[in-house]
Amino acid sequence: MKPVVFGLSGPALTPPERAFFRAAEPVGFILFKRNVETRAQLGALTDSLRDLTGRGDLPVLIDQEGGRVARMGPPEWPAFPAGPVFAAAYRAAPMTAIRAAAVNGQALGTMLADVGITVNCAPLLDVAGPDTTDAVACRAFGGEPMQVAALGRAMLDGMAAGGVVGVVKHLPGHGRATADSHHHLPRVTADAGALEADLEPFRALAARAAMGMTAHIVFDAWDAERPATLSPVVVRDVIRGRIGFDGFLFSDDIDMKALSGTPADKAAGAVAAGCDAVLDCWARMEEMAAIADRLDAMAPASAERLARAMGTLGPGQGDLGELTARRDALLASAHGDKPV
Repeated sequence: MKPVVFGLSGPALTPPERAFFRAAEPVGFILFKRNVETRAQLGALTDSLRDLTGRGDLPVLIDQEGGRVARMGPPEWPAFPAGPVFAAAYRAAPMTAIRAAAVNGQALGTMLADVGITVNCAPLLDVAGPDTTDAVACRAFGGEPMQVAALGRAMLDGMAAGGVVGVVKHLPGHGRATADSHHHLPRVTADAGALEADLEPFRALAARAAMGMTAHIVFDAWDAERPATLSPVVVRDVIRGRIGFDGFLFSDDIDMKALSGTPADKAAGAVAAGCDAVLDCWARMEEMAAIADRLDAMAPASAERLARAMGTLGPGQGDLGELTARRDALLASAHGDKPV
């Protein structure tokens, strides 16, 4: 397998994609709105990916956080609340908010597993601050590290109960970034002592999280020359070292404008820095071919982490309608609207 996750161009595999993916053997695939139409269509698409690869434990990823970041939505699937909804509930009634986050995660997992998706790129463990870019603030579980950890853990465990593996992001923390890494390269100038607070949620869940995703951010305190995704220092010393994360580590999308260079250069740089696999999301055949040509086979240590992560995948259980109703009741109860 090559250490890359590729996107698909549409709601079904094209003949060129079938031929290319069969030859390239990417570690997995990631889905976006362009790939999603109906429950039957999406189930057929994920089945076709497993048939193509011959891998029953194939990582099929999606970003389904809730709120702004949702690839599946109405009218085919229900809308889900974003992190700040649970943060507000936590301020009013912490234990009820944690229960709501767990039920929400199980509902998400149930919905995704129903159509053959195995990995959800959530939860965010970024600690929001007063200057956090809105690209993160509108998704975060709040500004207090242990609150973020508690809600993130609940969502992660809930998704596992629903039948999908979660991906904690964005290691080692995106909350101090004031620029959107989709468009610019953020630089964080805080010292190492201040950054300890950003590490706390990731450290608290390091032994529980089977998968994680890096941040495209330069941290002057650790490596003033390279963003975390491309920094062996940050990956080795901070993510693997101080945080203690030993799960399967994806890069964030290498097409984001925070990174410079060709797609193949960026992919090779991320793997060289210590990422287990890179995300290349946009299904551009020329770029995918260049990446596949550039990358060697996935390292044995990465393959072991992947097997361990996908080995946590259970059958899942739950009724989507009942779970969303239960979540909504808990959120209402947190604000004193009705008893549960």
